[in-house]
Amino acid sequence: MKMYNPPHPGEVLKTLCLEPLNLTITETARSLGISRKTLSGILNGRAGISPEMAVRLSIAFNTSAESWLNQQLQYDLWQAERSRKRLHVTRLTAA
Repeated sequence: MKMYNPPHPGEVLKTLCLEPLNLTITETARSLGISRKTLSGILNGRAGISPEMAVRLSIAFNTSAESWLNQQLQYDLWQAERSRKRLHVTRLTAA
């Protein structure tokens, strides 16, 4: 089932993981083994969740990597569908 305008996974990460644990970006980035800039990009919706990042998040927050990747996929697909009319694709049929 498609979600209507799903949130960016960075928003979910911030709201459901960092805020309840009172974690700073610096603390979280250090724990994840990434730069503060990289984490900030994710939290602010400027960067997506890669498979490696999904694994890092699953280890740090005892979640599944699949859940993080699924959130990213749903967000990306929603964004792509919004520009469907501008894609200029013709339907192919069997001859």
